Amino acid sequence: MFHGFSRFSRALLACTLAALAGAAGAEDVSVVAKVGGIPWFNAMETGIGKAGRELGISSGMVGPTEADAAQQVRAVEDLIARRSKVIAVVPNDARALEPVFRRARSAGIKVLTHESPDQKGADWNIELSSVAGFGERHMDSLAKAMGGEGKYVVFVGSLTVPLHNAWADAAIAHQKKQWPKMQLVSERFGVAESLDDSYRSAQDLMRAHPDLKGFLAFGSQGPIGAGRAVADARKADRIAVVGSFSPGQGAKLVRDGVIREGFIWNPALAGEVIVHVGKMLIDGREPTDGMEIPGLGKVQVDRERRNIQGQKLEPINRQTIDRLVGLGL
Repeated sequence: MFHGFSRFSRALLACTLAALAGAAGAEDVSVVAKVGGIPWFNAMETGIGKAGRELGISSGMVGPTEADAAQQVRAVEDLIARRSKVIAVVPNDARALEPVFRRARSAGIKVLTHESPDQKGADWNIELSSVAGFGERHMDSLAKAMGGEGKYVVFVGSLTVPLHNAWADAAIAHQKKQWPKMQLVSERFGVAESLDDSYRSAQDLMRAHPDLKGFLAFGSQGPIGAGRAVADARKADRIAVVGSFSPGQGAKLVRDGVIREGFIWNPALAGEVIVHVGKMLIDGREPTDGMEIPGLGKVQVDRERRNIQGQKLEPINRQTIDRLVGLGL
C-alpha cells in the first residue's frame, strides 16, 4: 500500500498515524495536512488542538512526509479504519481523494476539506477568503512592486491543487485586465510546497529571463524559495517576490526587502474553524448561511456547492511582520 514511498516515509507516516489514534482510539476530528512539519501546518495544528480543548472533543492532525496525493489517500484510509467521526483534508490532489472520500462517507464518517473549492465527495469545504479576492489582491501588490509592467512568473503548490490554481487564474485574469503591460513569461510551475524546488526553479528562471521582474507564488514555500534565490542573486532591488507564506519563516526576507508583501489567513484560525464545523456535524447540525463561527464571524454558506466562505485576510509586509511573528505565525 506504500509502494513507491521510501522506507523512512513509510515509517514516519505510520508512526504519525499511530500517534494520532492514541491509546483511546480515533479522534473525533482528524485533519490531514498537505505536508507535515512546515510552519504553516504547525500553526494549523495548534489551532486544531486549541478548538478541540475548548469544545471538549478530541482533535489532531497528521501530515504526510511530502506533498504527495498517495500518502494523503493512505492517511484517510487509516483514519476510516480507526473510525474517526470527522476527517478533514487540505488536499494535494482533489481528484485523487474522491474515491476514498466516498468510502469514508459510506462508513458514516463526515468529510471536510479546506482550500479545495468544488471538491467532489466531501460534505463541506471551508474557505477563509474568496478565490477572486485572494488572487486579485496579490496581483495588485505584485503590479505595484513591478511598476505595472514587465515579465513575471507564477508558482503554485502543485498543478493538481485546485485552490492554488484558482487563485492563479484569478490573478492572471486580473493582470490582463488591469495591468496589460505586465507579461506572464511561461506556464505556472507546481513547486511552491517545496522550498528546494522553488529555489531551483527561481534560479533557472532568472537565468532564462535576465529581464524578469517578479515572482508571484501561491503555496507556503514558494515565496521563501524564490525569495532566497533572488537574495542570493543580489537582485532584490530588481525582482519583486509576492505571495502567501508563514510570517515567521519569511520574516528576514520581508525585513530585508526581498519579499515585498503577501496576504494570508491565520492557519491557526483555519484549524479552529475546521474543528468547530466538525463538532457541528458530529452534533447533527448543518451549516446555515449567515451563521457565526468563533474568530471568523459570519460566513456565507452555499448549499449547492457545499462551501462555507469566510473573509479574513492579513497583509504581511514590513509594517505588519513583527506583530504577526509575535502571534506565533
